Amino acid sequence: MRPALTLRHYLEAPIAHSHEHAQLVFGLSGHLDLEVDGHGSQVRESSVMVLPYSAHHACGSRDGSRCLVLDVPTEHWVVQSLGEHADASRRLLDQPARLALDARQHQLVQWLAQSPVDDPLMVQQGAVLLLASLNHPQAQPVPGRRLPYAAFNAHIERHVSHPLQVADLARIAGLSVARLHARFVAECGQTPMDYIRSRRLHKARRLLQDTALPIGEIAERVGYASQSAFAAAMLREFGASPGTLRRSS
Repeated sequence: MRPALTLRHYLEAPIAHSHEHAQLVFGLSGHLDLEVDGHGSQVRESSVMVLPYSAHHACGSRDGSRCLVLDVPTEHWVVQSLGEHADASRRLLDQPARLALDARQHQLVQWLAQSPVDDPLMVQQGAVLLLASLNHPQAQPVPGRRLPYAAFNAHIERHVSHPLQVADLARIAGLSVARLHARFVAECGQTPMDYIRSRRLHKARRLLQDTALPIGEIAERVGYASQSAFAAAMLREFGASPGTLRRSS
């Protein structure tokens, strides 16, 4: 078996299975809920989920999720292809884990996601680069203690139509802005401002689907003065324009 790189769009319908090969699921957009051997986690942009060989897992996404998925063949392939990185990669693939990606790893994933993933040479070299990059000491498991997301969400909901600052969330968490940024990237695979923007846009999506409010008014209600900027942000987040999202509801 050779490695395989595929771009996948996960929807609400859950999938549950296991397979003999190991798998790395890199988040590109949206949120993918994953349960591996009975333990839940979530894959977002700038994070990766490690699925060991034969691990039973279930996944689904309420709002839709795009991921780059690397299927890793046998341990023999790992040894033959990774050289001095092989032992670290074998340890990486030995147990489930969610890792936050640093900026360089994130750039590598984004570059591969825009590359011809059906090219065998690109897939072979991309698989080696991805595995080798994850052996870098900056890729650390997401810490177990979590930030107060319920309090963040309530604050964002109350002030969704107004300018929101990362410092506001830092005060709620009792952390410095720099420390909050580091914790967000480690736990969510996204920056605090990315989190705020995503909450705004998910609020907008609910308004599009559940109300008959004009699109321009919805844009203002979630803090966008420009309807064109709002439409561009929705397209980046959901892969569809506000009008398309409304028609699909």
